[in-house]
Amino acid sequence: MEPQTGHTRAMLVVGNWKMNGDQASNDELLQAIKQYWPHDNRAQAAICPAFVHLEQVARTLKDTPVGWGAQTLNPNDNGAYTGEVSAAMLTDMGCRYVIVGHNERRRLQNESDAQVAQQFAAAQQAGLIPILCVGESTAEREADQTLMVIRRQLTAVTAVVGSEAVASAVVAYEPIWAVGTGKTATPEEVEVVHKYIRQEFGALGNRLPILYGGSVKPDNAANLFAKADIDGALLGGASLKANDFLAICRRAHEAR
Repeated sequence: MEPQTGHTRAMLVVGNWKMNGDQASNDELLQAIKQYWPHDNRAQAAICPAFVHLEQVARTLKDTPVGWGAQTLNPNDNGAYTGEVSAAMLTDMGCRYVIVGHNERRRLQNESDAQVAQQFAAAQQAGLIPILCVGESTAEREADQTLMVIRRQLTAVTAVVGSEAVASAVVAYEPIWAVGTGKTATPEEVEVVHKYIRQEFGALGNRLPILYGGSVKPDNAANLFAKADIDGALLGGASLKANDFLAICRRAHEAR
């Protein structure tokens, strides 16, 4: 990803399919995206399916403007890690991106800040673009600890790879209380957090794409994307519906 400054940062929309899909429904969704993808769209886009569907996504999206990636990875190069997938395996599948530190991985798989940092480092070393997820829980938000939590999550990674490495990747702010709940932070609330994240990197922050993830839909995407420090979205449910995914990508195109 080339260094970027100010509003020249490209908008990016990433669809995290989570543990959803089968070959038939995936094909229907992917074919619709291919058929109706706007040829003039300035926004970048990617799909992150479950591991078992990576080959299908890669085959279908090959030679299209839409990239693909994975939802997590193991930081080890290879070895006796049953059920795990390495960064090299992902690059072998043509992946461009990989999500690290998603709140569901942190909560359900007990991934620590330190483990997320190792995943980030392994991904970047293999040539992948990590999408580093940060965000606070409802309790942390109510205790006015949002910025403290995000700073801790960022610092854990920059301590391992350095600020410049993170600024060359992607950060996604996903407040846990707004993920899959139908609740959405206001554009103003999101902008405050994104601006804080950007300022944490000083001048390097000008080139850092910062996505928002938290019940983004076609009807609220435009207002979110109108904010200077919101550079796109990390989608969950909306990425499973071609019309919604394409509409949000169009909103991203119109924002820059």
